[in-house]
Amino acid sequence: MDASADEFMKYRSPLVSRYASKEMAYNFSDRKKFTTWRKLWIYLAKAEKALGLPITDAQVAEMESHADDIDFAMAAEEEKRLRHDVMAHVHTFAHCCPTAAPIIHLGATSCYVGDNTDLIMLRDGFDILLPKLARVIDRLASFAEKYAHLPTLGFTHYQPAQLTTVGKRACLWLQDLTMDMRNLQRARDDIRFRGVKGTTGTQASFLQLFQGEHDKVEDLDRMVTEMAGFKKAYLVTGQTYSRKVDIDCLTVLASLGASIHKICTDIRLLANLKEIEEPFEKEQIGSMSDPLQTCAVQWLERTLDDSANRRISLPESFLTADIILSTLQNISEGLVVYPKVIERHIRHELPFMATENIIMAMVKAGGNRQIRVLSQQAAAVVKQEGGDNDLLARVRADAYFTPILGELDALLDPKTFIGRAPQQVARFLSEEVHPILEPYRSKMDVKIELDL
Repeated sequence: MDASADEFMKYRSPLVSRYASKEMAYNFSDRKKFTTWRKLWIYLAKAEKALGLPITDAQVAEMESHADDIDFAMAAEEEKRLRHDVMAHVHTFAHCCPTAAPIIHLGATSCYVGDNTDLIMLRDGFDILLPKLARVIDRLASFAEKYAHLPTLGFTHYQPAQLTTVGKRACLWLQDLTMDMRNLQRARDDIRFRGVKGTTGTQASFLQLFQGEHDKVEDLDRMVTEMAGFKKAYLVTGQTYSRKVDIDCLTVLASLGASIHKICTDIRLLANLKEIEEPFEKEQIGSMSDPLQTCAVQWLERTLDDSANRRISLPESFLTADIILSTLQNISEGLVVYPKVIERHIRHELPFMATENIIMAMVKAGGNRQIRVLSQQAAAVVKQEGGDNDLLARVRADAYFTPILGELDALLDPKTFIGRAPQQVARFLSEEVHPILEPYRSKMDVKIELDL
């Protein structure tokens, strides 16, 4: 059985095999993980050499020339023998870099590659998600602008209330998503590098390597941090970076999941009313209890009970966020609105909503609040007999309302019931949405093709 066929004998997460984008699937792949380990070992060797340790150009060049050619079979055999994934890859790297073997991983602990790689993956994961979220916001903003003036029934507790507009309702979705945009950007920007900290975070091994020169240890930490593309490293860590960082990252993804769940529930409710049509399949963000529990039980400088948990909760949360954003972009590009259906629903409910307007018009004409009786009679027809709302027919047939019959069409114009919805849409898009999209304008033309 060849290796490719053997893959189908194992469970594969559908998040990777079926749903997530190639970029996000690669971001949490073994190849990305282990090539990043090798890059980190190269950064460490370069910085240690620059600061005076006896490392040669030939050793660094040898490591760089083998940064990507990982023998995964050898690494797997080494891990079986050593029962340690990092040391297995140190030995595998050393096998193809015999000259550099003595200085690979010099002074470092497993979390130098493990935790720093996780932080890189988290940062890069956000960099994949942010443009996707920007595109969703952009598509929904266009939808909101297009339908800013189209009246529709508003609901409280899923009961008809005052009118709103289709575009204004979309702005409620957009407001949540712009909050998510800011939250994801903040979480991404708050991620720092673990850096070069040693076994319990004290940098003791590096202080020994540099014979007590504290400045060189600080320079080493700074140089490696910059090589990895980070502006800052955490000043204090245990063996690991604080698992509060994981909570921070996954909390904003869970919050994004709540926003999208609300949007898609709204769309499904409207689809049931046949006002909007869409092809959505629901997804959900993974459980937040995993990173919370992991952080809570992290004893002193490090415990081992976080390893397996984090290997699942971190990547699968990002993979899920990736696919739901791709799906929502697909939906937002293809939403179909049926104005005539919306208009029919408004006609059914608007007479009840308009009673106050009719009363005020009759009061001005010298009448009283007699419409209440007709309204109750019409309600009985709708609720008890299953008939159509005939309130307007009753009003027109009642001679009492003759003084205002000429005003009736104007009193029942749906556009007079939507308040400032169109103006709110215009201002919200201008002040809140368009500015947040500016950094992503060059990435707006990406189309999503789903293969669900």
